[in-house]
Amino acid sequence: MAQPSRTALLSAAARAAHLLVDERPPIFADTLAKRFLGERAEELLGYHQSYGSHPALSGARTTAVTRSRYTEDRLAEMAADQYVILGAGLDSFAYRTQLAVRVFEVDKPATQRWKQQLLADAGITAPKTVSFVAVDFEQEPALTSHLVQAGFDLNRPALVSWLGVTMYLTAEAISETLDAISGFAPGTELIVEHLLPAALRDEAGQTYAELVMAAAAEHGEPWRTFLDPDQMAALLRDHGLEPIDHVRQRETLSPAEWKREDALRPAELSVLTRARVTAPSPATDPTAAADTPTNTQPKPPAPRP
Repeated sequence: MAQPSRTALLSAAARAAHLLVDERPPIFADTLAKRFLGERAEELLGYHQSYGSHPALSGARTTAVTRSRYTEDRLAEMAADQYVILGAGLDSFAYRTQLAVRVFEVDKPATQRWKQQLLADAGITAPKTVSFVAVDFEQEPALTSHLVQAGFDLNRPALVSWLGVTMYLTAEAISETLDAISGFAPGTELIVEHLLPAALRDEAGQTYAELVMAAAAEHGEPWRTFLDPDQMAALLRDHGLEPIDHVRQRETLSPAEWKREDALRPAELSVLTRARVTAPSPATDPTAAADTPTNTQPKPPAPRP
């Protein structure tokens, strides 16, 4: 059977392990993550249960649960009826949600085949509201056409999540995806996670990076791109998206929720940047009225990650 990426497995294991080794109430309750690990569950969860305070494992759990919590909370706040998960991996949202939302899971074909077989083996029926959209961001840039073929409505706003992916992509692949998202309906929001350059990481973030980066490269998934908040904001604007907020791990939870007795601690490692698709200006929209005011603010140049 085709296997998902190692990253997809480790992220699901981190979400599942959070319910087993960390204090309650949980930051984020992914009640299906363990089942999504299939025959690897005992092995992968065993590491967390035996060595849960190790910086690589506690850091993985912190990152996985805070970004998922923030993103799913924002989806509920938006009340959008379309949710696009870029690099969906073994995400379980579509199989446990009570929200009335159409979900588009975008990932490499091999990962999606593995996931669909796993669902069948576990007796989990994929709801009619979920569509699998097979796209390799580096090899196949036609994201929009694949989504539309799967039923995505370009005329209705959506939330697009892009978590745990951009660090593995080239700048060109990131730009092509942002170009596609900028063509979605005005009001669409993007939540994109990006790793900070080494100079902006704190001790905990740097320790995690040193432990994980080499292992990722050994398994054929090297970290390629690092962006600070200003660089990400400039990149978004260059591709027609309006930055709204930059959220660090510490800011995903209230201060009271960080008063924990377990090993989970926020680190300066990655940032969740939220951006919005705005209505095209008359300067770029030939259908707009000629007397509509235009925004003449210049766009900053794209950064060179």
